[in-house]
Amino acid sequence: MNWVSTSPLNTLEPDALARLANVQASAVPKGTPLFHAGDEVQGFAVVLSGKVGVYLTGAGGREILLYDITPGKTCVQSTIGLMSQELYSAEAVCEVDTRLALLPRPLFSSLLSTSPAFRDYVFSAFAERMQSMMHLLEQVAFVRIESRLATALLDLAEPTAHITHAELATRIGTAREVVSRRLDNWSKRGFVNLERGSITVLQPTELQNLLET
Repeated sequence: MNWVSTSPLNTLEPDALARLANVQASAVPKGTPLFHAGDEVQGFAVVLSGKVGVYLTGAGGREILLYDITPGKTCVQSTIGLMSQELYSAEAVCEVDTRLALLPRPLFSSLLSTSPAFRDYVFSAFAERMQSMMHLLEQVAFVRIESRLATALLDLAEPTAHITHAELATRIGTAREVVSRRLDNWSKRGFVNLERGSITVLQPTELQNLLET
């Protein structure tokens, strides 16, 4: 089956669909970097399955997760680079085994100018992604660490989140030591149970209360 038929691009005009049919989908293993800061943008990635994390690294080496790219979502860094010749300022890594199709720059530019449906998809996804980036900025700038950490755990845990303290710190934009101190405190209070590489939420109501204080 052609990848286009099961992708968010399956509603494009017939001519655009015919041109996309020439693009091959690829399987990319977990842990594979897709781009690094300073790289030139080569194309527009359409994630068909899996998940790609896009990270920004500070001067001190600390990382923050800017966003995940999952099926139906796009990479705002790629869109900006394709339209403005800007280089990547972040790094993207496959969080799990991922399948994607990469639309080369010339095809992206051509579809953007000739396919209204493709243009609507690109700009709608771009606007949605920018909104999520603004939310991240608001969270990091104005929301307490406890609230951000509690939100992340409530989102990830079912009831166990298989994630390290360092990965949690990257997700909420703080240092690993800060996360570890908060989790140790919550463990002593019976809110969570800590194991190597996993965190189990024992008292979700208590974590929910932290969002309201």
